[in-house]
Amino acid sequence: MLLAVDIGNTNIVFGLFKEGQLQMHWRIRTERNRTTDEYWVLVQEFIRLNSADPEIIDALIVSCVVPPLVPVFEELSRKFFDTEALIVGPGIKTGIPILYKNPLEVGADRIVNAVAGFEKYGGPLILVDFGTATTFDAVSARGEYLGGAIAPGIRISLEALFRNTAKLSPVDLAVPERVIGRSTMESIQSGTVYGFVGMIDSIVERMQKELGAPAKVVGTGGLIRVIGEQVKSIQTVDDFLTLDGLRIIYERNRK
Repeated sequence: MLLAVDIGNTNIVFGLFKEGQLQMHWRIRTERNRTTDEYWVLVQEFIRLNSADPEIIDALIVSCVVPPLVPVFEELSRKFFDTEALIVGPGIKTGIPILYKNPLEVGADRIVNAVAGFEKYGGPLILVDFGTATTFDAVSARGEYLGGAIAPGIRISLEALFRNTAKLSPVDLAVPERVIGRSTMESIQSGTVYGFVGMIDSIVERMQKELGAPAKVVGTGGLIRVIGEQVKSIQTVDDFLTLDGLRIIYERNRK
C-alpha cells in the first residue's frame, strides 16, 4: 500500500491508498523538531486505530514545504518501510509542464494540486488552496502550470492582528450572522471572513479574465470548510486533491 504524506507549514496530512483508492486519512500538527521515531509512533498508531497493519505499507511519497522534515521522512521510509521515499521535487515525472520563470520556486504542494486538478477536472482550471497561505494556481487547457498568486492564510492573518494590537483579544474563526458586527468579536469575524471572501472572488475573477476562457474553480485545503461556502467563485470543493495528486505522481514514477 502507498502512504502519501503532504507536509505543510501548519499540518501534515497522511493518506493511505490501496489499489488507487484512499482507505484512510488523518492530520497532525507539523512539528519541525520531532524525530523520525516520534513520527513513526504517530503514523503506526493512526493506522492501527483504523484496524490496519503498518507493515502493509510498501511505498511512500512525500510533498514537503518544510525542508528540515524531508530527511526525517526519508529516514522513516528506509527504517520502517524498507523503501526509498519518493520526494516531490526536481527530477521526478509530474506530467505537467511548469511555465514559472523559475520552476524551482514553485512549492511542491502547488504542483501536486495542479497535477490532480488537471487529471480530475481538465483545464483551464483555477485552484484555491486554503492553508497556512491562501494560494491560487492556474492551469491551462493543455495542462500547463501557468503560475498563480499567494496571500496570507486566514488564520495567520488573525494571529497577526491580535499580536500587533493592544486591545483586541483572540476570537474563534467563524462565519458571523451579519457583516455589520455589533460587538468587537463579531466585527473581527466579519472583517476576517468577508474580507477573505472578497479577496478570493476578486483574484479568481481577474484570473478568469487573464485565462481568456471559462475556467473551472476548485477549492481545497484545511480551512476550505470554514469559509468555502461563502465564496461564490468556487464551483467544486475537493478535500483530497493533494493526496490524489501524490498518488497520481507516484504512479507516473512507479517504474
